[in-house]
Amino acid sequence: MAVGSAPMQLQLRATIRTKNGLCAPRKWTYHLSEGSTDLRTEGRPDMKTKLFSSACPGGIMLKETGQGYQRFLLYNRSPHPPEKCVEEFQSLTSCLDFKAFLLTPRNQETCELSSN
Repeated sequence: MAVGSAPMQLQLRATIRTKNGLCAPRKWTYHLSEGSTDLRTEGRPDMKTKLFSSACPGGIMLKETGQGYQRFLLYNRSPHPPEKCVEEFQSLTSCLDFKAFLLTPRNQETCELSSN
């Protein structure tokens, strides 16, 4: 996560593994609104994103809300984040009345973050 190219803008870059197993760079631009804690995702006017602070190194916790769905996501640079990070995430989601918890399997190494 970094400051965007314009005021009131944040840029999130990641390299994610796609269904076919290849690594693909991704970039999201979030717009901040005066008087709101919601981030608006560029190109997705129906989606709101909230970032949560975390003591977890190399990780980010967020909540996405769109048309007919809301989900909490924990992203981490490690394929096996420290147990305390997972516990912190589960505690946050539990406090916000989310009961289902899905841990996707990590069978491959993480993708390298590209410099572009």
